[in-house]
Amino acid sequence: MQRSFDLPPPIHLTPVEQYLHLTRTVMPALAQTSKRQWPVRNDHCFQRIVLDTICSGVWYDHIARPAYKHLSQAQAAEAVQLCDQIIAERTDLNVLNQQSLAWRGKGRTAGGS
Repeated sequence: MQRSFDLPPPIHLTPVEQYLHLTRTVMPALAQTSKRQWPVRNDHCFQRIVLDTICSGVWYDHIARPAYKHLSQAQAAEAVQLCDQIIAERTDLNVLNQQSLAWRGKGRTAGGS
């Protein structure tokens, strides 16, 4: 039986909508599975990591808030591509999280928010 997050989003979604679907629904659902050893579980944490990574620094130093309203099409497409790489385990979320925290002046934290 397929779960709803296993299904691809409808084709008509914009890159921003795809990014939001992946970070709000798909990735948090996958984080709950026992086989995933991801350092975060919440949608805002996935968004922080993805946006920090595509900005090569703290995202709100580069993008106005709220980010989803101010992402360029290129940034949104890059965010979707990064989410896909994380989901497919071609990119290590643990490494990206540590880099995001380093950009924010935070070391290893329990819970990884």
